[in-house]
Amino acid sequence: MAEFLGIWSNTDSMFEDFEGYGNEHPVSDREDYEVLFGYYSYEDYSGLAFVLARKISDGNLYEVNGGHCSCYGLEGQWSPEETGIAVLRHRLVEGNLGRDYRGRNEFADELTAVLDALEVTE
Repeated sequence: MAEFLGIWSNTDSMFEDFEGYGNEHPVSDREDYEVLFGYYSYEDYSGLAFVLARKISDGNLYEVNGGHCSCYGLEGQWSPEETGIAVLRHRLVEGNLGRDYRGRNEFADELTAVLDALEVTE
């Protein structure tokens, strides 16, 4: 079961944002991924998105990062990149993954909990 934060409530709403109005950028591989975590904030005409998913065919983890300002959205930004638990943990601790530009937690705690659960099942 995926966990969603921000304005997403489920996988369909997430893919709708990446596809854009009228499906102008269809995500053709959406059935290839099990979404584990998704975050999308939208404020003052700008947005920030992060998705963690597992590719069904190989079991590897992939992340998608997106962002926008003005009247544009996430359309066309679905581009999964392979990642791993250790990489994400490093970025959470040593970088700013899950934090805003002021250092406030946006989703770091929730992503850490998802990574903890993944390690238990491996």
